Amino acid sequence: MPKMKTHRGAAKRFKKTGSGKLKFDRAYGSHLFANKSTKQKRHLRKAGIVSAGDYKRIKSLLAYK
Repeated sequence: MPKMKTHRGAAKRFKKTGSGKLKFDRAYGSHLFANKSTKQKRHLRKAGIVSAGDYKRIKSLLAYK
């Protein structure tokens, strides 16, 4: 069997935490801030944790992470 390859797009978007969960940065946080509320911009600063249902799907893309 050949080695599995890591999905490079997923590798750039997700990082594994110390406890093994997957962390991601939220969308819409790079530009056009004049149109966004202060509350929305504040929430975009904090990273999200992948839900249990999505974790199974994304874990297979990140073979060696």
